[in-house]
Order: sequence, then structure tokens, then C-alpha cells
Amino acid sequence: MKKIIRITTIPGSFGLLGGQLKFMSQHYDVVAVSGEGEILNTIAKKENVRTIGVNMTRKITPVKDLIALWKLYKTFRSEKPFIVHTHTPKAGTLGMIAAWFARVPNRLHTIAGLPLVEATGSKRILLNTVEKITYACATKIYPNSHGLISIILNHKFTTKDKLKVIGQGSSNGINVNCFDPSLINDEQKKALKDSLGINESDFTFIFLGRIVRDKGINELIEAFEKLNSEFKNIKLLLVGDYERDLDPLPPNTEKIISTNKNVIFTGWQNDVVPYFAISDVLAFPSYREGFPNVVMQSGAMGLPSIVSDINGCNEIIIQNENGVIIPVKNSDALYHAMKEMLINKDGDTKAMGEKARDMIISRYSQQYIWGELLKEYKIIENA
Repeated sequence: MKKIIRITTIPGSFGLLGGQLKFMSQHYDVVAVSGEGEILNTIAKKENVRTIGVNMTRKITPVKDLIALWKLYKTFRSEKPFIVHTHTPKAGTLGMIAAWFARVPNRLHTIAGLPLVEATGSKRILLNTVEKITYACATKIYPNSHGLISIILNHKFTTKDKLKVIGQGSSNGINVNCFDPSLINDEQKKALKDSLGINESDFTFIFLGRIVRDKGINELIEAFEKLNSEFKNIKLLLVGDYERDLDPLPPNTEKIISTNKNVIFTGWQNDVVPYFAISDVLAFPSYREGFPNVVMQSGAMGLPSIVSDINGCNEIIIQNENGVIIPVKNSDALYHAMKEMLINKDGDTKAMGEKARDMIISRYSQQYIWGELLKEYKIIENA
């Protein structure tokens, strides 16, 4: 079997590729490289692949970065893979540079988002430079959405011939067997609703993700407050954690979350399927995304979505088919979209929800994404 080395900065990121390495190991000798530790050992067992520990940091640490670069170079020279495929920013930069020096013939990098889009000043200049170096060392770049291709070309990070989206987008797709509304019965739904204070007559909007400014929480709370002043039988379910050190919300927004009895904050939940099951619509007014899993998850659970007109979201959602797309950072547009969903809950909203799952299965199921990536590997192998 030919050998492929897959790399992430921290081993936990392989969790976002769950099942993919195991699938590929049926066709290739797959080696996973990431930071040392018990999590990497768990990945080895779960994915049934060999692992190699190389510690990398997510910050700019010149000395540690050089050490990691040297270790990666030695690994590639020793292992002699025909493909090195990197994920996450730091692993991408170090992995592509090391693979170039080691003369690995096929150097692939997947992009799952560009945090630099919100950066400014000297930090933006540095991030732009690092991105260009990564792409220059790679033979192929795989943005996980078509929107990312436009951003990359607009910033002149690389040339169009190096870029390709696998399948319809997404790095790993969605396990539609896990995200399936039939898994939660009516009795379970009622028990969870009762525990959260949600009545059977309530119409429930759900947000799932980090409770931070960049996810559009300020706009969501503002829109919900306005809607709640007109309609009493509605709830807003916030599933996720605050990140007050990195991206805090204004005190007034947090106050509304804690005092409005129709806003239900659950904190982080390991199993989000039951929360989707008791909800009617996903409200996801994020400012920036790569290819958001939550929108695919909610669709697989049969929920229509309200999303911002941003990369990823505006590819998963087709306007008025499986949801609604609104302008970014626009609480008024969000309010009107939420109101329309509520008023038309037995009409257009229900119809969009009924289409949502089939659309996700046909475009973003894991088996489909894995098969498309395997096709790409085979094309490279036979070139």
C-alpha cells in the first residue's frame, strides 16, 4: 500500500475528521501526525492507524516552530509518503514547508476557514504572508467551500489551478446516522422540554456554538427581544459556552440572556441531538465561518435554518429551499426572518424543514465526502 501522512496541529482536530482516517486506511497506509499525548493514542485506536507525535503550537513560537519543522522533515524523509495532507493553520504551514524540503511529491492542504479575515494591521500582514508561504509549498489546496476559493483568489494567496473543492464542500461531512430526528422519541422530547421549561405550544429557535460576538449573538438577542415583545409563545435555546476572555459579549446582552425567561442558556452539551430534536428553527447569524457543521447538523435533524450571507452558510442553505439567508450583522433582517418562520410555521417553514434532511444526505453525508476525497487520492496516485 502507498503511504499517506495526515497532519493536524493538535490531536483533538482529528476528531473533526472522525472516521475518515479509518476509511482511508482500507485503501492506503495512513499515518496520523500531531501533538504527543493520550489523545493521539486514542486517535490511533479509534481510527486504526499508526501515529507519530510531533508537538506544535497554535501561536507564533519561532524556536518551537523550528524544532517541529525539523522533526516533520525527518519524519517525511524516513517514512517516504507519496502524499502529505495537512489540516489546521500551523500544521499546514510547517507540514507544507517540511514536505517541500523533504521532496514529498504530493503536498496537499485543506483549508477549513480563514481567521485572518477579521484580523487587521501588522497581524493581518503576517498572517497573509504565512498563508502565501503555505500555499506556495503545496501542490494542491482544498478549500472546504467555494466561498473560500473567492477569498483566496481575491487576496492573491495562490493561483486558481491549485485550488479544488472536494465534493460539495465540508472537510468531513455529517454522520447522518447520528444526526437523525428518529433517534429521539416523543417521550424523550417531552422530558427535555419539561426540564427546560419549554411548553408544547412554544415555537423554539435554537443557536448552537460559542456564545460570542463573532457568532452574531448580539444581533440574535436583539432580534429575539423584539420578537418576544410581540409573541409570547416562543423560546430561544442557546447551546454553548461563553468565551469571555477571547470574545466577550456586552454586559447588556449577557443581562438579557440571564433575565429573559424565554431565553434558555444550557451551556456546553456533549450530545446536541436532543436539543435539535425539540427545536423548530436554527438561528445562526455568524460573522464568519469555514464550513459550519452546526448548519449541516441541524439540516440533518430536519430543521430549516436562518443563516448569515457568509462563506459556507450560503452554500449549505439554498434560499427558501432549506432555509433563509440574511445580511451579516443585521438584527433587523434577522428579526424579520425569525418572524416569518414563526408566522408560517405550518406552511413554508414546515416545507423547508421537510426538505432539509434529504438535501444534507445527498450533498454532505460522510460517505459521500470520503468517497470524493478517495477519488482525488486515486487521481493523484495514477497521474
